[in-house]
Amino acid sequence: MTVPATDAARIRRGRLMLIALFVLFFGSAFGAGLLRLSGWMPAGLKNHGELLQPPADLREVPLLHADGRRYDWDPAARTWRILAAPPAGCGADCVQLLAELDKVWKLFGHNADRVEVLWLGATPDGVALPPELRPLLDDPAVRAALPRADDPAGIPLYVIDPNGFVVLRYAPHADPSGLRTDVARLLKLK
Repeated sequence: MTVPATDAARIRRGRLMLIALFVLFFGSAFGAGLLRLSGWMPAGLKNHGELLQPPADLREVPLLHADGRRYDWDPAARTWRILAAPPAGCGADCVQLLAELDKVWKLFGHNADRVEVLWLGATPDGVALPPELRPLLDDPAVRAALPRADDPAGIPLYVIDPNGFVVLRYAPHADPSGLRTDVARLLKLK
């Protein structure tokens, strides 16, 4: 029994359609897998800071406010922290960094109450401190717990999660807009 030419054309078209759907579905999945394995990520998903693996744990190191009171971690409050670790005797760089951190904090808007700015060590003399800034006593144990805190290039910044883990590090002179973007993304986490 022979198949009429119109039925053979219809069968061939159906097979080609099935193969095209197969290639479209599995080809895109294969392409996505290759991109994932190569390490590529969309620009909107990349951190501006360095993701610390494993994160540094500051819960074991007692942090003290400048007046000597203990700084308590309160995970239930879901407060994220930005920590600046300037060297002793920091001058104009500290003043500029304070102004940038104040601006970043204000840009959080209604979420600003969920972000604290911590300053490890003495604050610059003669500078009005922003109200969101929490000065901490400089402690060698805290500096030792922070990855590459004594960077000769300048003042590194750190992002600390609500539980007390240091999750991101920003190199000295990093763009503060990247810090704001990363923390704003973290604030959306529940």
